[in-house]
Amino acid sequence: MGVILVTSRSFSDGDLDLVERAAVAGHRILRGPAHHDLDELRVLLHGADAWIAGTGPVTGAHLAAAPKLKIIARYGVGTEAVDLAAARSRGIPVSNTPGANADAVADHAVGLMLAALRFVPDGDRRVRAGDWGVRRGRELGAATVGIVGFGRIGQGVAKRLSGFGCRILAADPFLPAEVVRAAGAVPTGLDELFETADVISLHAPGGQLLVDAGRLARMRRGSVIVNTARGDLIDEAAVADALHDGILAGYAADTLDGDTAAKNSPLLADALADRVIVTPHLGAQTTQAVDNMGSLSLDDVIAVLKGSEPRFPVTAP
Repeated sequence: MGVILVTSRSFSDGDLDLVERAAVAGHRILRGPAHHDLDELRVLLHGADAWIAGTGPVTGAHLAAAPKLKIIARYGVGTEAVDLAAARSRGIPVSNTPGANADAVADHAVGLMLAALRFVPDGDRRVRAGDWGVRRGRELGAATVGIVGFGRIGQGVAKRLSGFGCRILAADPFLPAEVVRAAGAVPTGLDELFETADVISLHAPGGQLLVDAGRLARMRRGSVIVNTARGDLIDEAAVADALHDGILAGYAADTLDGDTAAKNSPLLADALADRVIVTPHLGAQTTQAVDNMGSLSLDDVIAVLKGSEPRFPVTAP
């Protein structure tokens, strides 16, 4: 029997009983903390044959504490928190779940656009306080929307936006222009996109700074930025300044830099509560996405423990 360490909070929390599926395959699920604190994980890692990892860090020190480990299956897409080089040096394959949560995140991105453009959370707060005053918003169909990162999620956003009738720009250095056009967007350079779009939706990998004071200064006054990707894509202090100055009319995000440790973010200031919307990293939290991510990660674990290759391997740079 193989021991599968799971450190994703939502694993097997959908409609599918993945714990039972693992048991039928002859394996036992062992739960661990999602923050991946090594002191708490050390004993669990020592006996683990496989690790279905959440968004916490997976370092060389974690791997050194797991002598039996045969695979790390990232529950999700991003692998920037995984030391891929350390895994490769130990001969441990790393997999992820591409596309499993793309529809869920694309839905959430469009929802945040509408919420920001029409001041939905602020309107709710005002009514509860007895204030029925109206803030005039803007229609999504009248906007030029720029999508930064045009993979599965970015293309899913474009597909959803096509029904609104807005003009769609997309910046992605890895996609040929004809692919972007075929998916319903106009291929555009990153700087031009920031200078042209009324709404910008971020879907790029973390580990890079895309929204800084320089780009913000060149944006159209009254623009909106939506970030359902990674908190470190933006300079939060610069975005807060742009909101105070009126360059940005709104910022809507599914995460802040540092996630649950972001309590001191300038974007959480009371003075910006009417212009900033933050959700607790719930973009991928639909029943369907949870089932998809859990199934794909477990399938790769079972395959490797049988002696086969994972379906969705991640290659170290």
